[in-house]
Amino acid sequence: MATKLIAVAAVMAAACLFSAASAAVYNVGEPGGSWDLRTNYGDWAASKRFHPGDQLVFKYSPQNHDVLEVSKADYDSCSTAKPITTHNSGNDAIALTSAGTRYFICGFPGHCAGGMKLQVNVVPSATSLAPAGAPGANAPAASPPSPVSAATKATATGFALAGVLIAASLMA
Repeated sequence: MATKLIAVAAVMAAACLFSAASAAVYNVGEPGGSWDLRTNYGDWAASKRFHPGDQLVFKYSPQNHDVLEVSKADYDSCSTAKPITTHNSGNDAIALTSAGTRYFICGFPGHCAGGMKLQVNVVPSATSLAPAGAPGANAPAASPPSPVSAATKATATGFALAGVLIAASLMA
């Protein structure tokens, strides 16, 4: 009885790992920059495909920058008057929990107008939209994922596979 309970727990843990395997972590601006005045965030974001469960990490000097999540109107006008959230640790991890567009700016005077603004379009996972084999179901992203996100996915997939193998050996 205890062996079967352990096996069921292992299978459940493996299922959790499989769901986490699709999440990616994106260090904003990498590989060539960070949250700074030198990076073109439009180009950076255009080379990525963001999904619910992914995470953005903003790395910067908190003496020189911050991260404000704002509305589209405040993004367009670079207004810092009504931020949705304010981050100022210098290493801010922000979860992308649902599909939709998110807007981020630097709240330091002149920085947003100088280009420190990021629009992130979070799209539903292709596999949740259409069955396998359907047109567009598993369409590749416009460009390969960043090295950080690829490493994150590979690590999570490895842990998930290990969990399944352990569960299979326990049930045998």
